[in-house]
Amino acid sequence: MVPVSVEEAQDRLPELMDEAAGGEEVVIARADGSSFRLVPLEIAPRPRFGSARGLFTMADDFDAPLEDFREYEQ
Repeated sequence: MVPVSVEEAQDRLPELMDEAAGGEEVVIARADGSSFRLVPLEIAPRPRFGSARGLFTMADDFDAPLEDFREYEQ
């Protein structure tokens, strides 16, 4: 896509947003030569409860007292 000016982007913003959502590259150029790309955000879905089941294991003695701290337990 040909870059559009800031003024043109202000007038056509809903149309440019639809184009970006459809996969088109939308570039907005300022008079000073800098340019910006309009892209849709990709929001990652929240993990579901229990979705990590089976991915890790916990040792049977996970909550057993540690030898190094025996003197502090008194």
